Amino acid sequence: MPKKYHIHTQTAPPRFHPVGKYTTVEFRENCAGSCRECVKKKCVYNIFAENLLHMSAMEEPEYLYTCMSCFRCIQECTRGIFSRTINPEYRTLGDDYWRADILHRLWYQAHMGKIPVSGAGYRGPFVAPGFDAMWTDMSEIVRPTRDGIHGREYINTSIELSRRVTRLAFASDLSLASIIPPIVEIPLPLVFRLPEDRIINESILLAAARAAHQLGTFMLVRPQDYSSALAPYAGNLVPFLAGAAAGGQTDLIRSSPMVEVADAPNVETVLAAIRRFAPEAAIMVRVPLDEKAADRALALARIEVDTLHFTADDHGNALGAKEPRFLKEMIRGVHLKLVENALRQKINLLFSGGIAMSEHMTKAILCGADGIVADLALLVALECRLCGRCQAGLTCPVKLDAPFDVQWGSQRIVNLIAAWHGQLIELMGAMGIREARRLRGEVGRSMWFEDLEREHFGPIFGERKVSGLG
Repeated sequence: MPKKYHIHTQTAPPRFHPVGKYTTVEFRENCAGSCRECVKKKCVYNIFAENLLHMSAMEEPEYLYTCMSCFRCIQECTRGIFSRTINPEYRTLGDDYWRADILHRLWYQAHMGKIPVSGAGYRGPFVAPGFDAMWTDMSEIVRPTRDGIHGREYINTSIELSRRVTRLAFASDLSLASIIPPIVEIPLPLVFRLPEDRIINESILLAAARAAHQLGTFMLVRPQDYSSALAPYAGNLVPFLAGAAAGGQTDLIRSSPMVEVADAPNVETVLAAIRRFAPEAAIMVRVPLDEKAADRALALARIEVDTLHFTADDHGNALGAKEPRFLKEMIRGVHLKLVENALRQKINLLFSGGIAMSEHMTKAILCGADGIVADLALLVALECRLCGRCQAGLTCPVKLDAPFDVQWGSQRIVNLIAAWHGQLIELMGAMGIREARRLRGEVGRSMWFEDLEREHFGPIFGERKVSGLG
């Protein structure tokens, strides 16, 4: 049996005090001071001890960043001196897609490397736009397979990014006549890309590249961002080349197992040039995810391309449309277009934009993707608050625009991906699927609100005129 894939995590505390969801208001003048064991010491999550730095500064109120909302401290205080309220700064984080609760969970995962839990349970809406209108089938939880969910050690999350040969040819002596390209495989269905419209400096590049190397995955990098400091991670870097830039980057391409090229009308000429001086390299083409994406995928799948990388906007919406469709519908459209033309097995599909949580990765694969490209989530792991100050030319509140400890930054990213990987395994185990490649396109393992509403309520109330759902 091959060696099991395991991500080694290590606590990586934040450099700046995170913006917690809750604040504790404590009327200390009413404290009895004679309790044998204060409720703060009995916190099962050790929240107050971890919050010692904030308390030692005598700041009020206390911002409980890692609080799990079990409310035990409030219920068991003998004098009732505790009360809990929402931190007003928390309400200002993110936007309507990258919500404050998502940022908060990403920070926690990057800090602890663990799957986040909540003592108060889920209190969100039953259905919401985008991926929140899609649910996964968890039936194997109540009727487990032979090894059950605890057979997760045998769940394979690896995918290939090289072109697959679907038909073999043999010579008259029964030797293999087909040319088999080198297999490019990564142990989890995720690669990195730093957002080009945000802060990119050497510390961030080195932290992400080091994390990609430790995880065994790839990071897409622009040639202008490459430096000698990244040389130790060359085997995990995929240079992104636009147009004629490919001709001047022969050394970088030869040192990389894969290369990404921007889509263009003459992309076939660029691919042929790369094949001449790097015949072993797998080739990926970056394509805007717009309304023509499915047709473009079909055209590119018929030439020598290994992987297609489709890019949506930061909120997961298609580009260039007045009423853009969301990522899950767009993925489904591209996937089915290739299936209908018997080309899906030959090529790999990656999607980026709007991937904010681990469940988004799983749902994207269910819709038909082979894997996803993480972008903004990497910066959030480094404590980014997505405030947009860097885009306006202002200083970063968590000093990402200044040098920082690269080892700390890479560990934060590794912790985040470890938590995502753990959640992927939990979902696959609950669905009874042991191969991430088997998960691709398995919409039968999911439920879509739009379909359920149409099938169950449509015959009674008619079709919804304005859905409002991604």
